[in-house]
Amino acid sequence: MLERIVNFGGMSGGPPDRQQALKTSETASKAPGILLRHALANRFGFRLSGGQIASMCKVPGFMSLVIPFVFRPHSRENWDAVLAEELKHIGTIKPFDALSDTERRAARFAIVANPDPQDVARLPNLEWVQSLWAGVERLTAELPADGPRIVRLADPQMAVTMSEAVLAWTLYLHRDMPRYARQQSERRWKEHALITPDQRRIGILGLGALGQAAALRLRANGFRVSGWSRSPKSVAGVDCFHGQNGLEEVLARSGILVLLMPLTSETRGLVNAGLLARLPKGASLINFARGPIVDDTALIEALDAGHLSHAVLDVFSVEPLPAGHPYWSHPAVTVLPHISAPTLAKSAVAILAENIAAYLKTGNIPDSVDRKRGY
Repeated sequence: MLERIVNFGGMSGGPPDRQQALKTSETASKAPGILLRHALANRFGFRLSGGQIASMCKVPGFMSLVIPFVFRPHSRENWDAVLAEELKHIGTIKPFDALSDTERRAARFAIVANPDPQDVARLPNLEWVQSLWAGVERLTAELPADGPRIVRLADPQMAVTMSEAVLAWTLYLHRDMPRYARQQSERRWKEHALITPDQRRIGILGLGALGQAAALRLRANGFRVSGWSRSPKSVAGVDCFHGQNGLEEVLARSGILVLLMPLTSETRGLVNAGLLARLPKGASLINFARGPIVDDTALIEALDAGHLSHAVLDVFSVEPLPAGHPYWSHPAVTVLPHISAPTLAKSAVAILAENIAAYLKTGNIPDSVDRKRGY
């Protein structure tokens, strides 16, 4: 079988074992770069950098690295062009439906945007998937436990954007904007007493990166903030609680309750009639977490009974929210089209590129979701 030595980056002058490793058959040279990297690592005990792989892939006979992009139609948006441009130095982005059988088998990682887990399962040799979203609950629930590792998007910009949204809609409720909007529709001119931020207690359920950023921004604007998490947390200036007793304490003191926890088996349906009843009368709710965390029927009943004054909802069990859903016309509900913290392409793709390049260089998979906890 005809063999050849490929020289990249001066490596032809390296040790004999490395020289031997760089001898590749014509057959092997037709494998994607990622497979070649794995083969060389397993055979000779060393890894090539992403740049070396890229150099090799430029040699005639070598295929460029193909990176699968798996998405649902409404989640694709304009990602194709952004991903292709920003990751062109690493490989070629291909939508799942455009992949050949060989490319599907060769894929060791993929980029996903709210994908159908069945499509992900049709990439049989995946080691990990990089989500474009922070929420990956459907993947954790439907992919097999021994399936690919799931890497959430950990974008610091998302925390900034979410904290801004939490502050904006907290102020909306704090300054009684829903009441003044109703008065406008009735052509009624009436002023109401002002409550200052230091008199308003805000509760946050979920003290991950998003919850902590939101809590700190609310504190910076003078609000009294309590936070609850599954395990003990400490946030400067915030009263932090955990466990069932801690949850009861946060609920009892929250004039506005903000949901920012992940959707897991433990949080699904957590905000039910019993939990809502433990909020002070006249309290408001902001859900920027996940729709299934809230029992819709219980929330509507609490609003109709006057126990809660208003709910700002950005996430729903079914999205887009069906046209016939009672939230649309409820006078005490503000419906938002999942816009509290959208993924920003520029910062997100920079993180993707860094994760993929590090993987190609070292073989190390980025920090991934704990499948038991679901986040």
